[in-house]
Amino acid sequence: MDGRKPLISVIVPVYKSEDYLEACLRSLAEQTYANLEVITVDDASPDGSVRICQDFAARDKRFQVLRLPENRGPSAARNAGIRRAGGRYVSFVDSDDRVMPDMLEKLYACLKENRADFAACGAEGLRIADGPARSFSREEAILALAKGSPFNLVPWGKLYDAELVKKNLFPEDIFYSEDLLFLYRLLEKTNRGAYIPDRLYVYNCREGSQVQSGLNPRKCTALRAHDMVCLDAAVNHPEAAEDFRQLALEADRCMAMIAVKNGCGGERLFPYLKQVQANIRRHFTWKALGRSSGKKNAASILLLYASAAAFWAAAALYTRLRRKEG
Repeated sequence: MDGRKPLISVIVPVYKSEDYLEACLRSLAEQTYANLEVITVDDASPDGSVRICQDFAARDKRFQVLRLPENRGPSAARNAGIRRAGGRYVSFVDSDDRVMPDMLEKLYACLKENRADFAACGAEGLRIADGPARSFSREEAILALAKGSPFNLVPWGKLYDAELVKKNLFPEDIFYSEDLLFLYRLLEKTNRGAYIPDRLYVYNCREGSQVQSGLNPRKCTALRAHDMVCLDAAVNHPEAAEDFRQLALEADRCMAMIAVKNGCGGERLFPYLKQVQANIRRHFTWKALGRSSGKKNAASILLLYASAAAFWAAAALYTRLRRKEG
């Protein structure tokens, strides 16, 4: 290890990722920034993931394994890792993704050069509008979060001051969009952030993931996350409020479309669609709708705003037609 550089703690929540985990952990073992610890947190995964974590810990003393007795979700898993972390800086990596060998090295250099509380990089596998390297004031960082550019809305692909993270843990009662709520609360406590466009994180959007599944009580906790962000931003960050509202509208549209696509039964689906519709109605403004990406998306939001039943029928027909074409 290079003791001249501070320790970085990398936290990897692990759940049902045995097909991807080896590549993920290997990419961390090969980091050019050597003074790190990798804390894998087994969230009671029912597959062979924990054995892979244990094998890495046996071969490399920088790796350690935490095991949760029951599945508690990514927020609880990350928080367990945060509480264990001994580093001056913290980074998060999802267990089905991987990183470039110099990710931590470059993020650390960016953070130090800009005297920032966090540094973010670009990512492969995401369609976001990036931009040149730059630094952010607190307000600029919150506005960038609201716009989803140049850095993304998730905790990975970033390096944080550990004390800042430990004072702003993930909300364990929110299972979806918890990333947005975590970042929003954390950025409110930062003085300065920084960004480099280098695509140092490789995101794997895999079929069958929880994000691609239908609606359920856990997924609907995303509605509360967007409520909290939008309501706070309207008071404390009005310049970003419409963009946060647009994020809520787009998240609602995606949740509803995926639920219909996955064929949730009518008796189970319709109450959830009504919850999503209520969320759209809480955060709808014409300015926010005008920020939607494309006329079809805006039309879908308007249809769900007007009638959950009409949206259900239209989305089901659209899904059937697409399947026939495919």
